[in-house]
Amino acid sequence: MRVIDRDNVVSDSGVRLAIRVAGPPGGPPIVLLHGWAQSARAWTGQLSGPLSTSYRVIAADLRGHGDSAAPTDGYDSTDAWASDVRALLDYVGRPAVLVGWSYGGLVITDYLRQYGSDGVAGLVLVGAITEIGRGHAGGRVGPVMRAALPAALSEDLEVAEPALRAFVTGMATVDLPGWLVDESLRAPAFVRAALFDRNVASADVLAAVDVPTLIVHGRQDRVVDPSAAEYAAGLIPGATLTWLDAGHLPFVEDQAAFDTAVATHMDRCFGRVA
Repeated sequence: MRVIDRDNVVSDSGVRLAIRVAGPPGGPPIVLLHGWAQSARAWTGQLSGPLSTSYRVIAADLRGHGDSAAPTDGYDSTDAWASDVRALLDYVGRPAVLVGWSYGGLVITDYLRQYGSDGVAGLVLVGAITEIGRGHAGGRVGPVMRAALPAALSEDLEVAEPALRAFVTGMATVDLPGWLVDESLRAPAFVRAALFDRNVASADVLAAVDVPTLIVHGRQDRVVDPSAAEYAAGLIPGATLTWLDAGHLPFVEDQAAFDTAVATHMDRCFGRVA
């Protein structure tokens, strides 16, 4: 098992973000952003597995999640999310590949909207949304997500826990560790709800992406509809769309295939592959 260090960064808005770091300090950096009601712990396989042999892997707890601070506001603000990502890239200190899973893809678009590709060597969108709100194709969700709402947003634990447990069970095509439910419950109810209180379109942001982009999506994803991946791939210039035989967690369900795809993309981003 590889050593995973813990650290913190503070964004310009004063929010403390907890991070997990693994891999050689001089390796090409990769920054992992998790999804709604989860944490950096979801990326344990990437922090402790083959990717951390060659790359500097940094996984962050988003604001309001995991061990990060949970401010009362900012969850509906592009500026706030962009500031958080800026702090992570500043911590890395050199261009990095941003990887966004699920809601993490929307956070990436927040950053791109404010800063473009400054500090970004490439992108990976994993089972990701890039938009949110009624009618936005880049935010289309599947039946497991729809079934979880609104109960999963409740402040009443007796209402929220069964909904979150069913949500986690339905995310993947394989059995998942029970701690994924625990991580969901660690996110306060007001945070779980606030992340949905947004209306964001990103077609212009996606069309302006000027760094190599890999889109990985599970063919059996029932949380984020596969059409969301096709939408992003159709707008991002030169994007590579890779389908895996998985649900919403391809980096867990088929880690070997996922890690191989990301490693190839990392090499492309850092000039090792034409």
